[in-house]
Amino acid sequence: MARKYFGTDGIRGKIGQYPMTPDFVLKLGWAAGKVLASSGNSLVLIGKDTRISGYMLESALQAGLVAAGVDIRLLGPMPTPAVAYLTRAFRASAGIVISASHNPYDDNGLKFFSGDGTKLPDAVEEEIERWLDMEFKTVSSDELGKVVRAKDAAGRYIEFCKRALPNRVSLKGVRIVVDCANGATYHVAPEVFSELGAEVIAIGNHPDGININEACGATHVDGLCEAVLRYRADVGIALDGDGDRLIMVDEHGQTVDGDEILAIIAHHSHGEGKLQGGVVGTLMSNLGLEKSIQRLGVPFYRANVGDRYVIEQMNQHDCNLGGESSGHIIVSNFITTGDGIVAALQVLRAMRLTNKPLHELKKVMTKYPQTLINVRIREKINLDESVAIQDAVRQVEEQLGNRGRVLLRASGTEPLIRVMVEGEDAHETAALAEQIASAVRAAA
Repeated sequence: MARKYFGTDGIRGKIGQYPMTPDFVLKLGWAAGKVLASSGNSLVLIGKDTRISGYMLESALQAGLVAAGVDIRLLGPMPTPAVAYLTRAFRASAGIVISASHNPYDDNGLKFFSGDGTKLPDAVEEEIERWLDMEFKTVSSDELGKVVRAKDAAGRYIEFCKRALPNRVSLKGVRIVVDCANGATYHVAPEVFSELGAEVIAIGNHPDGININEACGATHVDGLCEAVLRYRADVGIALDGDGDRLIMVDEHGQTVDGDEILAIIAHHSHGEGKLQGGVVGTLMSNLGLEKSIQRLGVPFYRANVGDRYVIEQMNQHDCNLGGESSGHIIVSNFITTGDGIVAALQVLRAMRLTNKPLHELKKVMTKYPQTLINVRIREKINLDESVAIQDAVRQVEEQLGNRGRVLLRASGTEPLIRVMVEGEDAHETAALAEQIASAVRAAA
């Protein structure tokens, strides 16, 4: 069944434009409540990031859930992974996050977690959409849900994160700059690292409702790079608006992306005998990551882009580590979803136990030059059936041999064909990518 509203990461859109309107979210809360309450557990947790629209959507969502007879615990501003963890801790039937992750403040969305802290199964999302087409009916007054603000939700999540670092490992003497993206981690991330002994300099920790992700956080690391050099820090940690992405900065002010973070964690975990089943990346993961993992003698799997698909592959191959170049890192020993703070602690663990700086640790992977060209198209192209495009791809692949790779895929949200070529030489890679892009333009 094709879903009308749910995408790969919940429901998202521009505030004030359907479906990100109070009336739709009210009906969505009611529909979700009807489905979730049928399991016999009528408790749902609601968390949100720091967008100004979060208050409006939270009110509409809880009204719909209450009208369906569902009890609610309000968590307030809370990172997405915190909601996943607390949903399990509270034994709730579901957790809902009001967030648009790394998007600008005027976007927002809703992400759903099951009682296990994982994304809702497709069948449950489809059932919620079925209820959205039904008439809204409020339960009788004696069956209405109750709303309570959860006590010390932030403190519980802070303690959970701290358990991701062994007691024998202290961060005392480590100077860290933490960029909270003016988002949901502003009040928890600095505390986690500080309580573990680090000297913490927090930036991007003064949200005003509209500055979330604005020139800060995991998608804009220039400010963090400068801050690391200015404060002579050992490491910089950049989180995104809802705290599920991580990009780091080494002591030289150089960016360490999701692929490099994944390689560092994988190598250290393998050395400790704790890497299970291999590592999962995505179609966009750098070839250098794949070769780095293969040197360990363990498999490297590629999933479709999106943390949902990474987790599916992790489950399929019984892996406990996976992630994306963008910084979604899933360490399933600790958490069921991407968690920027938990992932950062794994890198800090490696730094402390090996007594190596981050710049040295990231040398376990050599990044291949990568060229990405977005070709705008007028109408949909069947890439597999275009002889000219396939000929262009085949020629490039023959020239690269085992020195690189080619990826061609259609954007799921825009009229674009994404052409990506990786290779050992940056100039050759750029030229070969343009060669394929020209064939796509001619066929468009």
